Amino acid sequence: MNAPLHDNTRTLVLTGASRGIGHATVKKFGASGWRIVTISRQPFSVLCPWPGGSENHVQLDLADPLELGRGIEAIRKRLGGRLDALVNNAAISPKGKDGTRLGALDTPFDLWRQVFNVNFFAPVALARGLVEELSAAQGAVVNVTSIAGSRVHPFAGSAYATSKAALAALTREMAHDFGPLGIRVNAIAPGEINTSILSPGTEKIVENQIPMRRLGTPDEVADVIHFLCEKGASYVSGAEIQINGGQHV
Repeated sequence: MNAPLHDNTRTLVLTGASRGIGHATVKKFGASGWRIVTISRQPFSVLCPWPGGSENHVQLDLADPLELGRGIEAIRKRLGGRLDALVNNAAISPKGKDGTRLGALDTPFDLWRQVFNVNFFAPVALARGLVEELSAAQGAVVNVTSIAGSRVHPFAGSAYATSKAALAALTREMAHDFGPLGIRVNAIAPGEINTSILSPGTEKIVENQIPMRRLGTPDEVADVIHFLCEKGASYVSGAEIQINGGQHV
């Protein structure tokens, strides 16, 4: 087992680090001197360029509650008793045949359970499992929700949307319950971000629904996540910050 992280190094546990927003978040925190422990159901990829990444990676299937419990213990052994930030970024958004949207009428129930295990239950399980380390560092939790959690989206399916709405409500509850332990809990709700998971037709949303008339970038989202985990946000808790170029107005 790898040695715990040094006490004088701020540490981040991040799910979903291999691409898009997660990838940009690793680079942002790494440039600020943070050590990052990444969580993924896949082995560490050599395509991920950050130093020490393979030593600080925990392979874990967030959709499996039993495996998640065992994985939390593996994460704790890497932390040395404190954790400055937990970012729950991993999520799944299944599609139907040919990339079609899955609605409330045609989403199989086993798929609902899988989506909620990853998008909703894993974030609260990780926060509860790492609460002692978060409290020791007076740390922060950031849950990544979505604009789809507050309105019907043309591409995001019902299971994904409702899991993100539940995660937004969970963020408020966690801010209330974790606050007395010195832990801040916030959420960010990205809109249309320029990543590989964008659906065909997104350009129409940009043209007709986003006042800024452009996609967001993963770096812009990572900047907000970083802010919420730093000193400048020391009195911010229970918030859900919209990152969508005004799409929500």
